[in-house]
Amino acid sequence: MNKFTGYRLDPNRLAKKSLAALTIFIVTQATPAIAFDWVPTDEEINKYRQSWNPFSEGPLLIQSVDIHPEGQLSVRPFVFSSISERSFGNTLSTHSHPDRTHTYSVSPLLTVTYGLSNHVELGVASSVNSYWSKDTASYNAGKGGPWTTDTGIGDTSLVMKYRPVVQDPDSARPSVTLYQQIVLPTSKWAGTERPPGGFAPLGRLPATRFGELGFTEGVTFRKNTDPFRFSGGVYYTYAAPGSDAGQTTYTGDIINTRFIFEHFLDDKKGLAYNLEFLTVHTGTWRLDGHSINRGALNGSTVVGIEPAIQFKFTDSLVGAAGVLFTVAGQNARDAIYPNFAFQWYYNQGKQVIMR
Repeated sequence: MNKFTGYRLDPNRLAKKSLAALTIFIVTQATPAIAFDWVPTDEEINKYRQSWNPFSEGPLLIQSVDIHPEGQLSVRPFVFSSISERSFGNTLSTHSHPDRTHTYSVSPLLTVTYGLSNHVELGVASSVNSYWSKDTASYNAGKGGPWTTDTGIGDTSLVMKYRPVVQDPDSARPSVTLYQQIVLPTSKWAGTERPPGGFAPLGRLPATRFGELGFTEGVTFRKNTDPFRFSGGVYYTYAAPGSDAGQTTYTGDIINTRFIFEHFLDDKKGLAYNLEFLTVHTGTWRLDGHSINRGALNGSTVVGIEPAIQFKFTDSLVGAAGVLFTVAGQNARDAIYPNFAFQWYYNQGKQVIMR
């Protein structure tokens, strides 16, 4: 539950400022070293791989910016849960109010990524979604009430990443990676019910509308500087038109932002704590120009922060755990999200190289 006193913000202005600020940072840091050559040389990649970069899980809430070397893969089980008993009104604020709908969910996500080359990485992610929800006034009055519950296959994401800029250990240049994602509505095809709120879990991948064919473009950055790692990203998602009872439906486009700070306490043990900041903003517009007739017609925004800890079990197995807290929102649920992940690396019998 959110304990803060409320204040008002403009969610559209917040989303635009977040997008502009991160884009400016990436461009100003990367441009001096790009020189119109959008393929890092082997020398640049080897220099980066020999620099300080402890083997660890990394952030929980962003797809790793740097990519696998050619032939290396990882398998990542990720369990993301939600506890929601409050919601935000039509104005972006830190103050939420009790909601008549109480929802609890668990959403395991399995992600497999593979280094196709030293510049391109492919990935696939699929999930299962379970939720339990009460939507009765008698529940809040302490009189009980029926539960609504469903468990089924979630959506499936196909991901490709291309890294045109690799970070330079001897300068301020970060790694910059372009991110593309196609979300297949496998939950809809399997008949899984849409969870209250309609969003796929925030989790490792950019948040999308549950059960919709979606297309995401993003740009991410990462910079290591002993004993810290900094990373972030901006993602824009467009959902194809849907249908409901013979009517074509249109939902607002989504902007996801992430910024993560990691502080390593023990390099050899991969022990570090993270502070992960994120926003998810649903706009009142669509790239195709159609008017919105489904979802939050006035837009929605969620601002969250997650403290997390990461650790290393073996030279090929790492993990992390954290809790995401909602600190502000508009037309959205106020929730907390306990989550944890493990990641297993395989490099064809050779030593694993940290991404």
